[in-house]
Amino acid sequence: MKKKFIISVLLIVVFVVGVSQLKGARPTITAIKTVFTKPSLIDKKGTTVKTRVKVPEGYKRVQHKEGSFQDFIQNYPLKKFGSKVINYDGSEYFYQSGHFGVLEVSVPKNGLQQCADALIRLRSEYLWKRDKKSRIGFEFTSGHYCSWQKYAKGYRPKVKGNRVSFHKIAKKDFSKGNFYNYLNLIYTYSGTLSLYNELTKITLSKQLRIGDMLVYPGTPGHIVMIVDEIENEQGEKRFILAQGNTPAQSVHLLKNPNDGDVNPWYKLQVGEYIEIPGYYFNKAKFIRFKD
Repeated sequence: MKKKFIISVLLIVVFVVGVSQLKGARPTITAIKTVFTKPSLIDKKGTTVKTRVKVPEGYKRVQHKEGSFQDFIQNYPLKKFGSKVINYDGSEYFYQSGHFGVLEVSVPKNGLQQCADALIRLRSEYLWKRDKKSRIGFEFTSGHYCSWQKYAKGYRPKVKGNRVSFHKIAKKDFSKGNFYNYLNLIYTYSGTLSLYNELTKITLSKQLRIGDMLVYPGTPGHIVMIVDEIENEQGEKRFILAQGNTPAQSVHLLKNPNDGDVNPWYKLQVGEYIEIPGYYFNKAKFIRFKD
C-alpha cells in the first residue's frame, strides 16, 4: 500500500497561566515544533487507550495482568475521535492540535482538577472500583497524610500555614458523592510537589511502565502519566502519555512533536530532555504510585 506522508508544521508559542485557589499559578511556556507523521499510527476507530494507537513495526504491546492498575489505564475508555479538550468552565481549550484522544473523565466545574489532580483521580477511581478503598489516601504539600477512610468517618483538616490537624466534625458518609468531595479536598492541598515527595522514584529507564508519571515537582509544576507501552526484541520501549492541565480540563492523550516516525509513541529516558505539546521537562523525573 502506498504510504501517505503528512507533514504538519506547527510553530506556536504557548503561554498558559492557570490560577487555582490555594495552589497558585501554574504557567507552561514552550514551543510546539514540527510534527511529521508517515504514516499515521493513530486508529480513529479505537475506543480505548490501547486501541486508539497502532503498534509500529518491530514492536509488541506490553500486556499487564487483568485487574492491575496498568490494565485499568490501558483499557480506559475514550470519547469519539476528534473530541475537543474542554476547560472546566465549558469553553474549548485554545490549542486543539496537541492531542489525539480524550479520556472519559468528567471535569468538575470548580476548576480544581488540574494536572496532578487528574492523575490522582484516575488512581483513586481504580482503587474504588477494585474495592481497595482503604488504600485511597494522599499527602498534602505540607506532608500530612489524608485518607479517604478518615474523611468518610467525618474527620476534616484544620489548616494553619503548614500545620494541619484533623477533627471529627461531620457525620459518617461512605457514599460515592462524598468520595468526590474528598477528592476536591485533595486537589486543594496536594499537587506535583506533594506527589513527588510522597511516591516511589524511578531511577532506571528500563523500569518504566504504565502508570508511572513524568513530573516536574514545583509550584507551579507539571505531571503526565504513561498510559500505554510497547517493546521490541532488543528490550527497547516506547510509551503513550496522557495529561490533565491548567486550566482544569479534559484528560487527553498527547501527540509526540519531535519524532514523526513513531508519533504519538515516546522514547522516555530518566534524566533526559523530554518535550510534549505545551511543555518540556529538562531532566526527566519519574514517580510511581505505591503497589
